[in-house]
This record gives sequence, C-alpha cells and structure tokens, in this order.
Amino acid sequence: MKEIEVLGSGCAKCVKTAELIQAVANDCGIPVRVIKESSPEVILKHGVMSTPAVVIDNRLMHSGSVPDKNRIKEWLLMTQ
Repeated sequence: MKEIEVLGSGCAKCVKTAELIQAVANDCGIPVRVIKESSPEVILKHGVMSTPAVVIDNRLMHSGSVPDKNRIKEWLLMTQ
C-alpha cells in the first residue's frame, strides 16, 4: 500500500487535495493510505513554503495548489 502525505494546515484546499488523491486512487484501483500532516516540523523538513503539498514515498511531488486529477494519476502510476 502506497503512503501519501498531504502537508498543510488543514485548510479547505488541503482537505480537498487529500480527498481528490483518495478518489483518483480508488478509480485507478491503487491502494493508498492518505495521511494529512499539519506539523510545521514535518512541513519544513520537506522544504515546503506553500501548501497544500503532496509527498509520495518521502518525495515532494507538488506544493502550492490543489493538483488536478491527471497529475495525481500520473504520480500514482509512476510510483507504483
């Protein structure tokens, strides 16, 4: 099971990002565990200056906006 972290304060965009990732993973049949992480220490550890941010397998994939479905699908398939 792939572990995906959504980094952010818990704002509406962060929640939407986590929900969108889960929905795309479900559509693709890829099992994921989406973790919402709001710890400033964890966010800074990844060098994130703008949230929401997405980390897959400890690799920063995106930050600063809600990613679109096609991009999420690419990440899931690429890191499978």
